[in-house]
Amino acid sequence: MTAAITYQNWQQISDTFSYDDETKGALSVLKWAYSTYPEQEIVYASSFGAEAIVLIDLIQQVKPDAHIVFLDTGLHFPETYEVIDKIEARFPTLRIERKQPKVSLDEQAAEYGSALWLRDANQCCNIRKVIPLRETLTAKQAWISGLRREQSPTRANTEFLNKDEKFENIKICPLIHWTWDEVWDYIKKKDLPYNTLHDQNYPSIGCFPCTKPVGDGGDSRAGRWSGSGKTECGLHTR
Repeated sequence: MTAAITYQNWQQISDTFSYDDETKGALSVLKWAYSTYPEQEIVYASSFGAEAIVLIDLIQQVKPDAHIVFLDTGLHFPETYEVIDKIEARFPTLRIERKQPKVSLDEQAAEYGSALWLRDANQCCNIRKVIPLRETLTAKQAWISGLRREQSPTRANTEFLNKDEKFENIKICPLIHWTWDEVWDYIKKKDLPYNTLHDQNYPSIGCFPCTKPVGDGGDSRAGRWSGSGKTECGLHTR
């Protein structure tokens, strides 16, 4: 099956995957993805959060030298960089790329003023995340994401395969049926390294100026851009 056919028939193909197995369809979806797309045409864009750690472990079972890209905004927590180092040591054959924006933080401050994230978080995300991912995906037919339906209302209808209008390719989401508890059961069972901020009530971890811990009862995205009404950086919205 070619990538072109996949792009046209994404919904039909997505519906063929069962989630009545140990990984709730994730391993089957990944096996399909890496057998359908040549390695130069597929990439996993990883945040290195809890879901990402599970997905990385599953990916390396299918494609030990898979290409993984981390959008290095220059504004991540030290703990995030630490877990990337640990993953690189745990899975040395994976090709982990730390993709940086072409605009440095100093250049951004000179053009837009300091702390742009406080005044226009959407513009900051666009410069430091959306544009770098678009550059990465220019030559890609598909990309993998760790979205789960349970994470937030905006992600509740995510499919295994999704026609991505923004980046004009297929977005593959193997973990859509996983719960937060199942993510952590897997991490603990496999004794995988993870971002220690998760132990401090950070379920979703992005850039440090825009990420706060979440109180009891908050959804997993509640700590991102808290109080602004913004819940997505723009990678998963049109």
